[in-house]
Amino acid sequence: MTPDFGLTAGDYARHRAGFPASFFAGIEDFGVGRRGQTLVDLGTGTGTLARGFARRGCRVIALDPSAPMLEQARALDAAEGLTVDYRLGRAEETGLDAASAEVVTAGQCWHWFDRPRAAAEVARILRDDGTLVIAHFDWIPLAGNLVQATEALIEAHNPDWKLGGGHGLHPEWLRDLAESGFRHLETFSHDVAVPYTPESWRGRIRASAGVGASLGAAQVAAIDGALAVLLSTRFPGELLHVPHRVFAIVARAPVRS
Repeated sequence: MTPDFGLTAGDYARHRAGFPASFFAGIEDFGVGRRGQTLVDLGTGTGTLARGFARRGCRVIALDPSAPMLEQARALDAAEGLTVDYRLGRAEETGLDAASAEVVTAGQCWHWFDRPRAAAEVARILRDDGTLVIAHFDWIPLAGNLVQATEALIEAHNPDWKLGGGHGLHPEWLRDLAESGFRHLETFSHDVAVPYTPESWRGRIRASAGVGASLGAAQVAAIDGALAVLLSTRFPGELLHVPHRVFAIVARAPVRS
């Protein structure tokens, strides 16, 4: 499955929860997010990480291969009076100068990249003392909870979607970085309950890889309708507290030969 998030960019911008304040607080301990820092955000999507670092005074260049996603990112930035340099581009071939970034970030996207090529490109554009941050923020399915029921619904309508049942931790990415020469690998994680209204949860699901980014309009509408019934019958209420997990890997640039 190769999703196109540009197909669902509007729902993505309105309904996907961005990285929480607790992530940015945690990453400060690694010297990331300092005012004036030059930071490149790969696979930026609607700019959730880019905007968070721009708020903290970083100079941010943000790349994504989807023009509709970047349009949404620019609109969200304009509403806050923020400035990010958004560019069409891919993690595997950024077009940026060598040794030009103090920090490179990749939020909610490392699994979509050609990971060895992306790691090599990050190593190229990072300064000798630079830092890579791979971050993920995902819902957590638990027995009987809303996430598990929603994943079952997606799988019933889209058997090609194989991303369910996760636990929000990705140790395999540590191997990617170690084999690419990155040093001083560290991780942190913590859990956050994200509040959604029933309407915004439906929007969140429409904006997911297995729904709006990979299915036609009729199939998306069918899932949305089934989810509306699921919410009203099994998970009624005006506010849903959905468990999520923050996971981040912090690594220092490889030693140049």
